Amino acid sequence: MTKILVVEDDKNTSEVISDFLEDAGYQVKTALDGNRALAAFESQPFDLVLLDIMLPGIDGLTLLKTIRQTSDVPVLMLTAVEDEHTQVMSFDRLADDYMTKPFSPILLVKRIKALLRRAGADADCMTLGDVTLDFEGYSAHNAKGPIDLSIKELELLKFLIDHRGRALSREQILDGVWGIDYISSDRKIDTHIKNIRKKLGVDCIVTVRGLGYKFEVPE
Repeated sequence: MTKILVVEDDKNTSEVISDFLEDAGYQVKTALDGNRALAAFESQPFDLVLLDIMLPGIDGLTLLKTIRQTSDVPVLMLTAVEDEHTQVMSFDRLADDYMTKPFSPILLVKRIKALLRRAGADADCMTLGDVTLDFEGYSAHNAKGPIDLSIKELELLKFLIDHRGRALSREQILDGVWGIDYISSDRKIDTHIKNIRKKLGVDCIVTVRGLGYKFEVPE
């Protein structure tokens, strides 16, 4: 499930945003200040960050700059600050979009869907070389015909693709694919990765020594 980090210091506004996003099918994590937001971002992968500017602790622009040091995750600035200078600074620090308050929750969800679609996080189908993956239909095939990927192998592959370019620990992968309460060894992930590589024949899952794996689109 697509995960969104909502960083908003007003509790009522945060709850309204969370309700609309959860109704749209997204998993939401909230943070009421910049320090908690940074801790949450560093502890698990997110598909998008919704970020206020005027925050207790670390302010939104500083947090955006910190995020961009390690991640190209889509960031949408949602703030009451509407002056041109602040908007320019946000885009200079590589924000992907900017909305001002008051806002339409329905329009906000539409903007988020557009950002996720552009980032590939909402993609139901993907082509890797001569392999076509259909995540909605839980199937895969190449020029020779269907590829026998299990449901869990497809879910694992989709999780890595959704966080392409980001090194994920085995713990993060277990949490994202099997669930936080699932107890297993690293060997299960390694076995699934080995099977995916063998079945697809595409060099796209990179081993990050001492940590886990990351997905990179082959040249």
